[in-house]
Amino acid sequence: MTKTKNSTTASDPRLGYFDRHAAGWDDAADRIARTLARLDACRELLALAPGEAVLEVGCGTGQITGWLARAVAPGRVLAVDFAGQMVRRARAKGIDADFSVLDICAAAPPGGPFDLALCFHSFPHFRDRPAALSHLAGVLRRGGRLLIMHVAGRDRVNAMHAGFGGPVADDRLPDAGEWPALLAPAGLALDELIDRDDLFFLRACK
Repeated sequence: MTKTKNSTTASDPRLGYFDRHAAGWDDAADRIARTLARLDACRELLALAPGEAVLEVGCGTGQITGWLARAVAPGRVLAVDFAGQMVRRARAKGIDADFSVLDICAAAPPGGPFDLALCFHSFPHFRDRPAALSHLAGVLRRGGRLLIMHVAGRDRVNAMHAGFGGPVADDRLPDAGEWPALLAPAGLALDELIDRDDLFFLRACK
């Protein structure tokens, strides 16, 4: 395993990994279009509402941030990522959202409370999950939701990361049975979990 609970942002090997990949992150236009189409198909499940304050954690180059901003307008979106090169490219797109370089494992984001925190394709990469969940819960309003989502099931996500190798080889989504105990110390309760070949979706409430 490459990570420890006490590792800092600078010592996390994933930081260099994602910074190095930032330049080509948006090259697969067809894949990005398919992802946005999947989000459109999941609108009812996501239950985003106009006027909501949304925290997007692990925003990368902002591939879905504009979609989120439109879904909650006139609400607001704060999109954060610990990889500065990713955030730099996201900011350059002129998306109607705020962007910040922030490691959710090390610090809580400013600007709360939020109605919703979304970890889209990002949760497996959190080296310190208890700390990340505590920081997320701390900025959610009472009754706020944490959503963890992938457009593939758990087994596919874990196999994909193993295939990539390097710093993300061991980055995995937990088993279904692990989630309640993982969420509870942060004051979050599991509300729904879907795990099928084409979707992983978890909703927890504060």
